[in-house]
Amino acid sequence: FISQMARAVPSQNTQRVVNIRVYSSLDNDNLWYEPSLMDHMLFRINECNQLPNNINLVDFVVDGEKLGKVTPKVADRLCNTSPSIFQKDDSDSTLTLGTSAGDTPESRTKAVASVMEELCDSGYITGWRDELYPVANNFDQVASPVFLIERAAASLLGVMEYGVHINGLVMPEDDNQEVKMWMARRSKTKSKFPSFLDHIVAGGQPAGLSLMDNVIKECEEEAGIPEELAKRGIKPAGVISYESYGGRLKEEGEGVMNRVVLFCFDLVLPKDFVPSANDGEVESFFTWSLEEIAQSMHPEYDDPIKPNCYPVIIDFMLREGHIS
Repeated sequence: FISQMARAVPSQNTQRVVNIRVYSSLDNDNLWYEPSLMDHMLFRINECNQLPNNINLVDFVVDGEKLGKVTPKVADRLCNTSPSIFQKDDSDSTLTLGTSAGDTPESRTKAVASVMEELCDSGYITGWRDELYPVANNFDQVASPVFLIERAAASLLGVMEYGVHINGLVMPEDDNQEVKMWMARRSKTKSKFPSFLDHIVAGGQPAGLSLMDNVIKECEEEAGIPEELAKRGIKPAGVISYESYGGRLKEEGEGVMNRVVLFCFDLVLPKDFVPSANDGEVESFFTWSLEEIAQSMHPEYDDPIKPNCYPVIIDFMLREGHIS
């Protein structure tokens, strides 16, 4: 079986776990996939949804709200980076913002940015995006966040990150055809996962945009999909979440927490539509059958899709009944 992640947006204080058990009919000669696909799906999910049992984490708390999770060494580095914005409590079990950060979203955003810019200048934070993410206890509060943080620095505080991922689909016209999914080849200059395969459209959820506005924007920027076409073919399809520990380790114990919620969308595109790379983040587009996607889930496949795309694709394949 596959232990799948929760389908509801998690709160910092309440966790809801949903276990989905997937069985294949091993005696069914008509299955288009091998029974081993179940193991391969679990492998791909665990690539981005994994947290060591022995990891020691410090809660990042502001105004009594748990906003993130960091390792003790990362907490120490933040506290020892000028200006002195971050501080730990007497028991060293909680990281928070000091009074010098102020008590408004604007003052806290500016204060946190000063520390993160210093860490960026020293080379500790890489891949600076000049894109602000809202920091809040849950998605319902992102419209009035505690503060905003540079996207490249979000995992350093282990705060919740939100994004949109879109399954770009070409539907069959008759029973003799099969569903195709558009794939993108990421640019070799990307700071993360250069040259990997990716969804046709995917992006972080920045401050100040609704989910649908962000979907429309990303469709146009990343794949040249006109607004009218995107609106006609898009369908919200649910939510997946994952947690992982890793990142570029500077010293032992200084890994970062990626805590992510992805809003999933299915986008049906006309058979004659061809995406175009507009923002330099994608080198090319092509379609894959679901069988080809399933083959890419093998642990030894030499050209896999970007790890956090697989849970979204697996969700689609289960949800639409392509896998029993």
